[in-house]
Amino acid sequence: MNTASRPSELKITDLRVASLKGAPFRSILIRIDTNQGISGYGEVRDGGSRDYALTLKSRILGENPCNVDRLFRRIKQFGHHARQAGGVCGVEMALMDLAGKAYGVPAYMLAGGKFRDRILCYCDTTSEPDGADMGRRLRERMDDGFGFLKMDIGLGNLKGRPDCVISPPGMQQTNSIMHPFTGIQVTEKGIGVLCEYVAAVRDVIGYEIPLAVDHFGHMGLESCIRVGKALDQFSLAWYEDMIPWQFADQYERLSHAVDTPICTGEDVYLKEGFADLFARRAIAVVHPDLASSGGILETKRIGDAAQEAGIAMALHMAMSPVAAMASVHAAAATENFMVLENHSVDDLQRWSSLVEGLPVPLIENGHIAVPETPGLGFSGLNDDMVREFADPDAPEPFGPTDEWNQLAAHDRLWS
Repeated sequence: MNTASRPSELKITDLRVASLKGAPFRSILIRIDTNQGISGYGEVRDGGSRDYALTLKSRILGENPCNVDRLFRRIKQFGHHARQAGGVCGVEMALMDLAGKAYGVPAYMLAGGKFRDRILCYCDTTSEPDGADMGRRLRERMDDGFGFLKMDIGLGNLKGRPDCVISPPGMQQTNSIMHPFTGIQVTEKGIGVLCEYVAAVRDVIGYEIPLAVDHFGHMGLESCIRVGKALDQFSLAWYEDMIPWQFADQYERLSHAVDTPICTGEDVYLKEGFADLFARRAIAVVHPDLASSGGILETKRIGDAAQEAGIAMALHMAMSPVAAMASVHAAAATENFMVLENHSVDDLQRWSSLVEGLPVPLIENGHIAVPETPGLGFSGLNDDMVREFADPDAPEPFGPTDEWNQLAAHDRLWS
């Protein structure tokens, strides 16, 4: 048998990071090195800190990366919801990449095999002030082969318009106060403006392509219900993150009040974080982000739990091709998967070129092909592109991190 390495003798020798800017947002790539010359790659959630990953280095040095579940159970206590999960999830991606390379199999095989050969992508498209112009932008996406679309609709469309939004002083200028506590309400005039905008979009793109909507703004549940009822006429794919995910009872009320599927989940950490939403059947589409939900194996578990509750799974993803390919393997291995997000369609050639050994562009006819090559599927990073995307305010890409080698903590959670 010709194996890719000696898996039982594999040991982690180093963890280094590279901070990127513009791929498409702020990204932190992880590289875990081993004693056999193979490396695995992962990524911290967009907007997260490199320290989230580096604090885990001393806890995995000397370990066999093929023990993915055991190492994940050791480090998952250092993650939390949203961006704070990024270090744990990025390390899990890199471990899956290494284990796949060690055994010479694609990562989806380590998650139980695949249900599909191609992963459908939806392109999130930045807003235009005019609905007809937005429709034309989305029509261009359709002409490029995308069969699933997403746009923003909400308070942003009402900015500067009189008598559309009722708001206590300062509440529309902050994003640090949760929706139920802002006191923001949308008026009937405002709801009419939103309906006119979506109608103009639908007039251009028609009704044969799914169109999801996001970024409603920090308004209360009752306004969400009123807006949702008014927009139901446009048969949208889902309403995303209308309220914070923590309020499962409010999601249950919202789901019962409108006729459009309700979607949330990009900031939820671990399967347990989704339990209340699933038990209440409070959503129709769960939307984890691999870099917050726990990595490949945990996201597969989340998808399976959603399926048992009759809930479909889409995947949030606003990062580099490293996180995108980790998401591809989780999507391939999850039966109730629907569609994977991408934010990089307008810079697809450069974005795709960050990794080597995969097609450029990575997305073809609205899909990413599931690779059959080991690990996450790419052979390595393109050093020139890493330098091109490197954050000028951050340390050198994949520079030494020896100061994180020593563990000076007692991690045990029981006595």
